[in-house]
Amino acid sequence: MRVSYEATGAVATVTMDDGKVNALSFDMLAELNDALDRSESDHAAIVLTGRTGLFSAGFDLGVLTGGGPDTPRLLKAGFELSYRMLSFPYPVVIACSGHTFAMGLFLLLSVDYRIGVVDAEYKITANEVAIGMTMPRAAIEVCRQRLSQEHIDRVVVLAEMFNPNSAVGTGLLDEVVPADALLASAQAKATQLMTLNPAAFAATKLRIREGALTNLRSAIESDDTELRSVLGEVG
Repeated sequence: MRVSYEATGAVATVTMDDGKVNALSFDMLAELNDALDRSESDHAAIVLTGRTGLFSAGFDLGVLTGGGPDTPRLLKAGFELSYRMLSFPYPVVIACSGHTFAMGLFLLLSVDYRIGVVDAEYKITANEVAIGMTMPRAAIEVCRQRLSQEHIDRVVVLAEMFNPNSAVGTGLLDEVVPADALLASAQAKATQLMTLNPAAFAATKLRIREGALTNLRSAIESDDTELRSVLGEVG
C-alpha cells in the first residue's frame, strides 16, 4: 500500500508513502482515488500529506518519458485527479510535508487550503521547463485558477524554486506552521471547514470554479489528443 487512510470524526487523513519519492504512478493515483471514494462515502473532509521531508516528486518519470501508450494515460490520470480534487464536495486540505515537484505542485494547487512548514528548506517547484518539458495545458490551467499572472510566469515559465516561507507569498501555500504542528493544524483546518454548511460549500465551490473546471477539462482532452498524435496513436 502506498496510501494510508485514517478517519477521525469528520476528517480523513490520507498519507502518501511509497518508501521512495511518492511518485504519482498508476498505482499511487488509483489508491488516491480510492481514498477519495472512501472519504466521500464517509462524508469526511480530507487532509492529504506525505512523509516528513517529502510530499511528492510528481509523476513516475519512467512512464511519463517512456514514449509508450502509458505516457498519455498517466498524464491524463494525474490531471483527472486534479479535476476531481478541485470539484470534490468535501473540504480538501494539504499538509505539505516536504519536497513538492511538478505534478505534486499541481495537486497542491487543486485543494481548498494548503499548509507548509515554517522556515523549512524543502523545495516547491514546477520544474518541467528546467528539465526540457513543455508544460501541459492542463498544468497551466491548474496554476491559472489559483495564481496571479506574475506568479504563473515565475512558477510555470521560469521554473523557480520556492521554500515554504516564500511560497506563501505566491499563493502556493496559504500558511506555514512549525513542523511538529503541521498535521494537527491541517486537521484543525479541515475540521473548521466541515462546520460550514455542506450543501452551500459544495455548490459554491463548483460555482466559483465553474470556468476553471471547464477550461481544465478542455485542456486535459487537448493534451491527451496531442500527445497520442505525437506518439502515433491517433490521426
